[in-house]
Amino acid sequence: MQPIPVTLISGFLGSGKTTLLNRLLSYAPRSAVIINEFGSTPIDQQLLREHNMPLSTLAGGCLCCQMIGSLTPLLKNLRMAWDAQPIGSAQGKPFERIFIETSGVANPEPVLDTLLRERWLARRYRLAGMITTVSAVNGADVLSRFPEAQAQITWADTLVITQTDLADAGQIAKLNEQLDRLAPATRRLQAVQGAVDPEELLAFAKPDRYRLKTNLSMPQHSFNSMSLQLDQSVAWSDLKPALENLINRYPLQLLRLKGVVYTPDDKQPLAVQGANGLLFPPVRLPARASDDGLGRLVFITDGELADLPELLMAGIRTVNPDNRTLK
Repeated sequence: MQPIPVTLISGFLGSGKTTLLNRLLSYAPRSAVIINEFGSTPIDQQLLREHNMPLSTLAGGCLCCQMIGSLTPLLKNLRMAWDAQPIGSAQGKPFERIFIETSGVANPEPVLDTLLRERWLARRYRLAGMITTVSAVNGADVLSRFPEAQAQITWADTLVITQTDLADAGQIAKLNEQLDRLAPATRRLQAVQGAVDPEELLAFAKPDRYRLKTNLSMPQHSFNSMSLQLDQSVAWSDLKPALENLINRYPLQLLRLKGVVYTPDDKQPLAVQGANGLLFPPVRLPARASDDGLGRLVFITDGELADLPELLMAGIRTVNPDNRTLK
């Protein structure tokens, strides 16, 4: 039986997993993708819209806990679709590999356990390896605060250090000190905006090196997700200062913001992302016939921040008192 290779992509919130996945899909377009989003509103699938590939989204929880039961049937369905197309047929197999992008707050252990211990899956899939992205800007601080981030590092076959162009020498040195302690023998690559050699990245060594624990215990966390819908277009010049105000107000609690919004001056939606206390430059996405014109923002926080909607709306109205975009 021919096993399908599976590559797991992990990394804490805002460390560049989706940017890296975009790069890998350009190199390996005949891939299927499974995305796990902690928030109930899927955003990452919007950021992959330039690629035409089988895409499945598991939203509203982490694969390490709430969503882990959904992974096995999903992988079974993908394999049955793969088996239904004979090798050598005119259409060819629907995909050659699978990428699984975990939530930024997920411990990857249960996902690895599912792939390796579930007998039906273990015969039909081959775990090629696990990639973990880690931000050079705040990676050391994240590793000090969150055990989930430490687990992502220690289980990785390859570490991809991102955002080195935004970090100073002290931040990079502090991160390398942490990585030397947690994963001294793990290969490290650097990537800026996903720029890394995909062939080198996917060349994993040491097959059958995993030895997983029999009983998994998941630590309790305080992560929360909040989704907001913008029912009208909003100018970036109105939205940008409102988002920057939230980032500055909650530098530690607001771990990640991302979304797709619509502006009055362009039919193409705008991809908005922020992390590590920074709001990144927005990027235009290709317009699609299925676009509904509704903007959506997702905030992932450490603890409850119930006043986010009111603060965001107040920030928008400070710039433009007539703007009423928040549903």
